[in-house]
Amino acid sequence: MAKTQKAPEKKQEKKQSGTKGSDSIMEVGGAVSAVVEELVGRTGTRGEVTQVKCRVLQGRNKGKQLRRNVLGPVRKRDILMLRETEIEARRLKGKISKGAFS
Repeated sequence: MAKTQKAPEKKQEKKQSGTKGSDSIMEVGGAVSAVVEELVGRTGTRGEVTQVKCRVLQGRNKGKQLRRNVLGPVRKRDILMLRETEIEARRLKGKISKGAFS
């Protein structure tokens, strides 16, 4: 009697997709560093958020300049750790007269 051998079954791994921006986070494997190049202005209802222009230092979008909102103290040449580099903050419409940069 001949014995028949079964080929081991391969399990197919299903890629789980999350939110829109989570795919770009998973590709890089974590946070990406960016350096602050310019302080654009203050935003928020009380002027507590600073809008900055920063340049990505590593990852898929290396060298790309982004506009981001930063909560807390920030100045030029600070390093920000960005979770994603796809979404950019909206431009400030008018001159904000709140905060230290007015």
